[in-house]
Amino acid sequence: MVAEKILRFQGRNKDLNQLAQQIDQQLQSEGYKTQQRTVPLGNVIQAQKAGILRDIILADRAFTIMISGQPNDFTVHIGIGKWVQNIAVAAVEVLLISILFLAVDVPEMLWTQHVERGIAKEITQLVEGTPLQQTTQ
Repeated sequence: MVAEKILRFQGRNKDLNQLAQQIDQQLQSEGYKTQQRTVPLGNVIQAQKAGILRDIILADRAFTIMISGQPNDFTVHIGIGKWVQNIAVAAVEVLLISILFLAVDVPEMLWTQHVERGIAKEITQLVEGTPLQQTTQ
């Protein structure tokens, strides 16, 4: 089973690089270790929360967000992927994109759904310009 949530936004006229920065900063403020890279398909952000992630699922897994499209029609994919060491210097983008969203088992799916709900809500608030409310992770 692949755990992926897709959010589509139209008519928002958002700077996607700035949105990626905002998402990255929000995740860091919530205690996530993050890394970000712009690839031909869009912006990729990986986030890993030490402790919870390591205790519940494998330590090489990360919460992955990919933003792609145009300022007035873009998609945000959210899911579990393999933590790519030093995503900023990953040379093989095809490899990077292929491991963004992995098949997950039931315990991972439960954790993913819990985190996705909070992250998806925060991303929607960032896009819509509404105040962020702190979510419990």
